[in-house]
Amino acid sequence: MRVLITGGAGFIGSHVADRLTSDGHEVLLLDALLPAAHGGDGPPEWVSGHELVHGDVRDADLLRRLLPGVDAVCHQAAMVGHGVDPSDGPDFAANNDLGTAVLLAAMHETGRSRLVLAGSMVVYGEGRYDCAEHGVVRPGPRAFADIDAGRYEPTCPSCGRELTSGLVPESAPPDPRSTYAATKLAQEHLAGAWARQTGGTVWSLRYHNVYGARMPQNTPYAGVASIFRSALERGEAPRVMEDGLQRRDFVHVSDVAAANAAALVAEPADNGFGAANVCSGEPHTILDLATELAVATDGPDPEVVGGARPGDVRHVVADPGYARRALGFRAATSFADGVAAFATAPLRSPARVKA
Repeated sequence: MRVLITGGAGFIGSHVADRLTSDGHEVLLLDALLPAAHGGDGPPEWVSGHELVHGDVRDADLLRRLLPGVDAVCHQAAMVGHGVDPSDGPDFAANNDLGTAVLLAAMHETGRSRLVLAGSMVVYGEGRYDCAEHGVVRPGPRAFADIDAGRYEPTCPSCGRELTSGLVPESAPPDPRSTYAATKLAQEHLAGAWARQTGGTVWSLRYHNVYGARMPQNTPYAGVASIFRSALERGEAPRVMEDGLQRRDFVHVSDVAAANAAALVAEPADNGFGAANVCSGEPHTILDLATELAVATDGPDPEVVGGARPGDVRHVVADPGYARRALGFRAATSFADGVAAFATAPLRSPARVKA
């Protein structure tokens, strides 16, 4: 199979390219090489063995030239991360949603029918919560007054009791709580509509907290693992917000690449569209990650600083069961092994962020 990978020179896209090539597929990478992700230094060395086209996924003419030569598309191109403030909104929407719409239109025009989409766990907002009295509930956004007072756990909207965090399944109702999250959910809606209209097939892989070699560094748009690693390389303590006990599922990028390979050959179950959690199934706290990285790099202990950014959620821990059943995917990298390798893995050159 010949596969077009948008964002193919990026952190996740480059690992997907390596995995697909090792599985015997041919890959064609498309990447805009934006300074916010790549530092403005051109293609990274780790994509030198792949065919790369420098271009924007929003360039419909370019897509119409590239797509007839491929069998499927892995759509990784996106503006990622929590962002800085609402002024990022137009950039998130232009890169993520307009880019996806242009790609889907070009796929329809050229008769391409198989898409694997880089989704995200951020579409859930908060994860799954149980109340001892009211069962499964959806907590509302946390109040700033509670966060300022060090009350971080969401409470039941009916009785006010503290909730118990559980595993969030793909059937959980979406509740995006940041601009980035809203654009990732919109990507799924666009892709789902395209599948129904065209008879195409889509897997949206809802990545949880991905980490590993080639992450961008020294940028507010990077994942928390890169932010902690960058601080340690500067000789600074990782700064952990809230009390550090917020739970996440950290999944190694090699496992994310394996999930993409599986999704290329799996049939979605529901009207051509399927969504699956891509996770390790091994939840840990943010403080766990910071502590493990500090130990692995012989750096200073993490500093727990309290507070939270607008849109931050408390716990998002994934249920890996559906991905195992539908894709045959099971993460292979343990938290301990993955973090130890990440502590010394090469990162992307410092990104350039607009002032």
